Amino acid sequence: MSRIDARFASLKADGRAAFVTFVTAGDPDYDTSLEILRGLPGAGVDVIEIGMPFTDPMADGPSIQLAGQRALAAGQTMEKTLAMVRAFRQSDDETPIILMGYYNPIYSMGVHPFLAATKEAGADGLIVVDLPPEEDDELCIPANAAGLHFIRLATPTTDEKRLPAVLANTSGFVYYVSITGITGAAAAHADAVAPDVARIKAATDLPVCVGFGIKTPENAAAIAGIADGVVVGSAIVDRIGRGDSPTEVLGFVKSLAQGAHSV
Repeated sequence: MSRIDARFASLKADGRAAFVTFVTAGDPDYDTSLEILRGLPGAGVDVIEIGMPFTDPMADGPSIQLAGQRALAAGQTMEKTLAMVRAFRQSDDETPIILMGYYNPIYSMGVHPFLAATKEAGADGLIVVDLPPEEDDELCIPANAAGLHFIRLATPTTDEKRLPAVLANTSGFVYYVSITGITGAAAAHADAVAPDVARIKAATDLPVCVGFGIKTPENAAAIAGIADGVVVGSAIVDRIGRGDSPTEVLGFVKSLAQGAHSV
């Protein structure tokens, strides 16, 4: 059983939703980013998404765009991102790690070298937002063969005709994007999200996690009541961007975790 499968099984047995966080690797610099990364499990994080910085993100709003720019300006590379995963694994062999981003940096490195290095570093899965199911042979299927989960996004516009294609080679969990738009653009509302979450859950046995637009402990608690997991990214990245210390960032993360786990 993979770390992702084991973590969701454990949370289900405890009757809790997963609390999933996103941070950009190398933001604002390598050492600070690694300190925050290492502190996330202790702050209550169940699954960690690590953003692979890229110059031209398409799905991300200003907060995560700026995080990527800060990281790249500080010298972050794919090799350093994988080094962060290795460093994290020196003290934590249980918390699932997912690399999230865009295909261009992976393509530049080479699919098979990237997959081998990602698996060796200790990551558990990928979210690559600009590769649709029609391109599964490009990365998704090789990733699965390498022992990495490939987590797909479903959105409010993923209708009944499209959903089977989205689910076909997805594993680990399904990431439901709660809003139509970029990250951090609007607040997610549980009442509006619940019908789509239920529709997706009826079509798959995979956990369904909801992200985009979750910014407060109260938001997290509301979404945890209707989904298997809650994903927070921009609200955390904003704290890093304004210069909060790792202790302050992790304190905020802990408050969000308490909200997500309170249901």
